[in-house]
Amino acid sequence: MSLVATTGAGAIILARTQERAAAVREADAARPAAEATLVAGVAEPVLRLESVCLSFGGIAALDGIDLTVRQGEIRAIIGPNGAGKSSLLNIVSGLYRPDRGVVWLARERFTHVPTTRLAAHGVARTFQNLALFKGLPVLDNVIMGFVHRRSAGFVRQMLSTREARREEAEARAAAEEVISFLHLGSVKHRLAGGLPYGIQKRVELARALVARPPLLLLDEPLAGVTLGEKQELAAHVRNARDAYGASIVLIEHDIGVVMGLSDRIAVLDYGRKIADGTPEEVRSDQAVIDAYLGVTHEGETERGI
Repeated sequence: MSLVATTGAGAIILARTQERAAAVREADAARPAAEATLVAGVAEPVLRLESVCLSFGGIAALDGIDLTVRQGEIRAIIGPNGAGKSSLLNIVSGLYRPDRGVVWLARERFTHVPTTRLAAHGVARTFQNLALFKGLPVLDNVIMGFVHRRSAGFVRQMLSTREARREEAEARAAAEEVISFLHLGSVKHRLAGGLPYGIQKRVELARALVARPPLLLLDEPLAGVTLGEKQELAAHVRNARDAYGASIVLIEHDIGVVMGLSDRIAVLDYGRKIADGTPEEVRSDQAVIDAYLGVTHEGETERGI
């Protein structure tokens, strides 16, 4: 499928989503404000966190975090090392259970997001440390991101039934499309583990994107790459939002990239949200300036919390 077709399909999906949201607004007009489907004139959030708290050994990693992610936006979360950014993504993706608070994925409410059903709820994620199958080709790695969409069981796949063949063809076509979209065609038959680090980052993005998730969680997707690769990956993130209609939560330390890429930014420090707004609003916030003029919190690492 061509990039033009992909872009058109993404626009159609987004338009239909917005049409459905418009119909829902009328039905929900009488519901309490907390259940309202609109946020500043935009359809109901794809993700909402309410008063989320998390601690480890008495140390607060997250303290009363409220956060919304609107449909089709790039929502950055920034802060010094140890601020709790990855902990927040771990709660959204079900790896951590919050001590208090709830997570809303669209209209579904969770006190603990079910990790095994994450893809079924429309969420995909990349990690700080690459989680690729390094002994498999790029194409097979990307196809792995489509596995939750298959209903044919192991026996049917072994027998190559009509359903299994149809699903295999669908998965391969989706993988080929996103590989082309991310300019990975020249390496699709190469083993992922033998590729340069920047390209491996792109492969992981392709695997997360292949099933067209409504919500995409990106944990430092630009870390460890060259300046040129960073600019290229940032463009791919923006294009993924535009072409696939995905809402994106982005953790990234490069403030220049974040300011140019994001629609809204939340800033964490010592597990608390100290600022939240547009790049222009966050850039001029004194609490943010103070946090970034400081140093890494003593004794804490981002991986730890």
